[in-house]
Amino acid sequence: MSKSKAVVLVSGGMDSCVTTAIAAQEYELVFLHLNYGQRTEKRELQAFNDIADHYGVTQKLVVDVQFLKEIGGSSLTDRRIEVSKADLETIEIPTSYVPFRNGNILSIAASWAEVIGATKIFVGAVEEDSSGYPDCRHTFFAAFQQAVNLGTKPDTTIEIITPLIHLTKAEIIKEGLRLKAPLEKTWSCYQSEDLACGVCDSCALRLQGFQLAGLEDPIEYKVRPRYTRV
Repeated sequence: MSKSKAVVLVSGGMDSCVTTAIAAQEYELVFLHLNYGQRTEKRELQAFNDIADHYGVTQKLVVDVQFLKEIGGSSLTDRRIEVSKADLETIEIPTSYVPFRNGNILSIAASWAEVIGATKIFVGAVEEDSSGYPDCRHTFFAAFQQAVNLGTKPDTTIEIITPLIHLTKAEIIKEGLRLKAPLEKTWSCYQSEDLACGVCDSCALRLQGFQLAGLEDPIEYKVRPRYTRV
């Protein structure tokens, strides 16, 4: 009996990789990736393709949405804005937030899913252990689910799945290792494409997760600060 299709949003980062490993247990995977003029666009695309190769995914869609760079408002797309150094205690949204990025990619994913007959959209969003991005909250995805329900054909059923939404980075890492996800193929750094910087918000959250899990991150860093809380 053939598996039903699931669109997996794969940035190339650790969270989307673990989400892929979860989806692979039950579904035929198809991968969606955005190029939006981010600083590490080429390196993220390489990670996306490496993860696809690992899971044998051949149905891939890479969408060029350079309008997000033209809109700006983020240090990931506007080099005039400095990438914030990690501050894991602040409640301020960092400069790396790309305005409504998840809304854009979910809209594309829903369109593609409806055309190819996919019944699920898997998203590796994390609420509790993320940077406080407003489009990574459970309430956002619940609201977007209603938009998908109302905005697709009556016989279309597409469910948005966020399996990591309430996990910490340490829990995500442990789940990834349990499922043998290729974490060594992933890329999380916001500002470097050769060696991960170790000091941007994304590197810090990743390193802290590995440190709290008592494990060594398999990728290389320019520096590896200690981010575990005393």
